[in-house]
Amino acid sequence: MDFNGSSPFPEGVISFLDTDLYKLTMQCAVLSHFSDVKVTYAFHNRTPEKKLSRAAFRWLQIQINKLGNIALSNDELRFLQNTCTYLNKPYLDFLKEFRLNPRDQIEASFTPEKDTGSEDDIGEFCLTINGLWVETILYEIPLLALTSEAYFRFMDTDWTYDGQEDKAYAKGMRLLEAGCVVSEFGTRRRRDYHTQALVFRGLVKARKAGEKAGLPGAISGTSNVHLAMRFGIPPIGTVAHEWFMGVAAITGDYKTATTKALRYWVDCFGEGVLGIALTDTFGTPVFLESFKQPIPRTTTSGPGALPEDVKTLEGPSETSLDKVDGKEKTFADVFAGVRQDSGDPADFVKIMRQFYDEQGIKDKKTIVFSDSLNIDLCIEYKKISDDAGFNTTFGVGTFFTNDFIHQSTGNKSTPLNIVIKLGSAAGNQAIKISDNIGKNTGHKETVEKVKRELGYVEREWKGGDEGSRWGKDGEPLKN
Repeated sequence: MDFNGSSPFPEGVISFLDTDLYKLTMQCAVLSHFSDVKVTYAFHNRTPEKKLSRAAFRWLQIQINKLGNIALSNDELRFLQNTCTYLNKPYLDFLKEFRLNPRDQIEASFTPEKDTGSEDDIGEFCLTINGLWVETILYEIPLLALTSEAYFRFMDTDWTYDGQEDKAYAKGMRLLEAGCVVSEFGTRRRRDYHTQALVFRGLVKARKAGEKAGLPGAISGTSNVHLAMRFGIPPIGTVAHEWFMGVAAITGDYKTATTKALRYWVDCFGEGVLGIALTDTFGTPVFLESFKQPIPRTTTSGPGALPEDVKTLEGPSETSLDKVDGKEKTFADVFAGVRQDSGDPADFVKIMRQFYDEQGIKDKKTIVFSDSLNIDLCIEYKKISDDAGFNTTFGVGTFFTNDFIHQSTGNKSTPLNIVIKLGSAAGNQAIKISDNIGKNTGHKETVEKVKRELGYVEREWKGGDEGSRWGKDGEPLKN
């Protein structure tokens, strides 16, 4: 399939696999352990000045309802079977018959600032999702991508696709020359699917040119499963905050929730598989206390492992797995590394170096950086991480797939900073605390309660302004 600026793709989401890989891996784990759990999700706009018109909102509603018409094709199923071998047969059998049901599971509302009845009325919009976790988990990425597309289709329209492929190629070459190993993570905040396809085409060209020239870096893959299939590039991804948030809400015990979430994950996929751990759902210090625990075997759930009204196929026991170097094998031993997604990256590297040294782990581990990156930041973080003795990789998203200028002025056209987070699971509030106060989400009273329980220390980082992570409209462009 060819991608070029003169042949735009159909609007909206065009494939069941037009999503990030970690939504599929988490859905697989949810099916294995929490198939009957009900959840809610809520949309958050961290750039509230960017609103939709009534016309944009109506378009968004139409595209959301179209999600119910998408099914997994035979070619897509074969791709998952052959490429994502960690996705087990029960899950793939489930996915073959699965359909989204947006008309019953998604509520969308629009509140105009001044209601004249016009399609041009500007206002706030709200998206909420309700249903079984195993069914609703796939809405996040397409809803975010569609919201971004609606904004740039109706509100900020002073831009073109011209030069996107060449720009991505140039970015890729700079990263390859600097020795960076990079994956494209830009689905959720892309300008639209066509932009992401053009960008990835440019990155693939850079990949081929870099290999031919013997450059030290690599374009290692994309989080978008559909683009991975189309371009013959590996899909990249493991787990998101949602997994830890969900397990914590279901169990109601935040002191042990991270350990349980890690246990269930290893049980579903095995040791060393999908082995990049996300550390910051409740703060990295809390995560590391669980990360250093021995890995228990998983058996039939015993009393008290979960609330009585939550069904799961298996639960963790207290019997640890085999040993390594004379000590019980820990999660930190078997996971290949960690992902940094909030807070100060330099501090994170120091914390992880100290942690692995204290645990006596001599294997060279990986740090994946994924928080609002550009080229200069990748190069900076690579040096810090390399000097500390880590393998270093990068998941670069919005900087690739929503990097535009206003045609009339040449000034920056900035992305929306939008997220969809788990709001509740099994009737309990779900929260995220993070390593940066600007990324905290969830019920305020629950957030404060959990902070007290965990001894959480507030952290602010000068680079953590969520309202301007990719600059502001009219600013000079950044590398």
